[in-house]
Amino acid sequence: MNFSFPELSYEMIALLMFASMMLMLITGQRVFAAIGLVAAVAALALWGTGGSDIAFSASMKLMKWYPLLTLPLFIYMGFVLSESGIADDLYKMFHVWMGGIQGGLAIGTIGLMVLISAMNGLSVAGMAIGATIALPELLKRGYDKRMISGVIQAGSSLGILVPPSVVLVLYAMIARQPVGKLWLAGVFPGLMMAAMFIIYIYLRCKINPSLGPTLSEQERNKYSRREKIKLLGAGILPIFIFASMMVPFVSGWTSLVESSAVGAAVATLAAIFKGRYTKQVFENSVRQTLSISAMFMWIILAALAFGAVFDGVGAVKAIEAFFLDSLGLGPWQILILMQLSFLLMGTFLDDTAMLVIVAPLYVPLAGSLGFDLIWYGILYTITSQIAYMTPPFGYNLFLMRAMAPPEITLRDIYTSVIPFVGVMLLALTLITIFPGIALWLPEFVYGK
Repeated sequence: MNFSFPELSYEMIALLMFASMMLMLITGQRVFAAIGLVAAVAALALWGTGGSDIAFSASMKLMKWYPLLTLPLFIYMGFVLSESGIADDLYKMFHVWMGGIQGGLAIGTIGLMVLISAMNGLSVAGMAIGATIALPELLKRGYDKRMISGVIQAGSSLGILVPPSVVLVLYAMIARQPVGKLWLAGVFPGLMMAAMFIIYIYLRCKINPSLGPTLSEQERNKYSRREKIKLLGAGILPIFIFASMMVPFVSGWTSLVESSAVGAAVATLAAIFKGRYTKQVFENSVRQTLSISAMFMWIILAALAFGAVFDGVGAVKAIEAFFLDSLGLGPWQILILMQLSFLLMGTFLDDTAMLVIVAPLYVPLAGSLGFDLIWYGILYTITSQIAYMTPPFGYNLFLMRAMAPPEITLRDIYTSVIPFVGVMLLALTLITIFPGIALWLPEFVYGK
């Protein structure tokens, strides 16, 4: 049985595929269903029933991709640490040690987000922890509601850049790049962006102390020096867990999958050591791990099938010819246009959806233009972070609205992100101009 339409050019079929997928996503369809359905219909239209081989080939490629085992292991590790209350301990540590600094609790919240990102790799987890733990404490102590709304949204966005980033694992598979290099490439940009957030918060609260008042002397003296030193263990534990999986991996002692297994095992032992690994923690962690892992599997499968069809119709070469020959644009002009399209799509799509939609187009195009695909993966990730927070439909904006108390309005949430988006655009510009910020560490480690 053949459903082919010979009167349509391959370029027109590619355009119809892209437009159909965008329409389905805008109307609220599930990401994997929209992408997979369009891929299946297009394959039938082009090659008849033989097009089913594309989906089968994509599924086999997915099942054979060994590093994919890291996905459930890292997700499980993050949920164990979150469900067992270790994140609560972290915030208490920052609260006690940073409370005497102007805007110190907001700065501590950024520190919390960095450590949560290093434990989980998902921005949603950072948002949930920040909104449930940090936000009520900051409001209670008189912090400006607009500033702290921006702090939590900006800090949670670090989850998709700081290793072990789940999004970079997906990018690695679609772009066929080493996950380890991508993780290492995200270290300095992630830490640089966190440092820029901290500097902005400190300077803003220094200029206007009412935005981030210090804790009262009575509250600061509530804990003895011995208790304060003991609380440092809350920060040392996540760093130890992170180091236990990253140091052996970077040193070449373990593979990527082995390192993820070490991380999951050490996180479980840490929860047991603290007496918090209850039956409920185990069940919640496993259930959420299975749910998120299955969702990512379906999305990757759909993306591989979609990419195979796109590649089959020569869409990438057609777009490259359109930009270079028809419009006469240079490589850097094309790169800027691609980044702007990410920002536009990010107003109504999440980072995973953006990746699987544009990867079949942009990743081969960026490679053919001579750009390093490791560096380009970091640019994509930072642009996704910015798009997450861009009105009117940024993904983080609505997550914040769902979790924030009634006194923080949607207008507060929208206006709160503007200065942080500016900081992130500055970071993106710096990494674009100076690729070594992202590439130095992977080149140093893998070049040894």
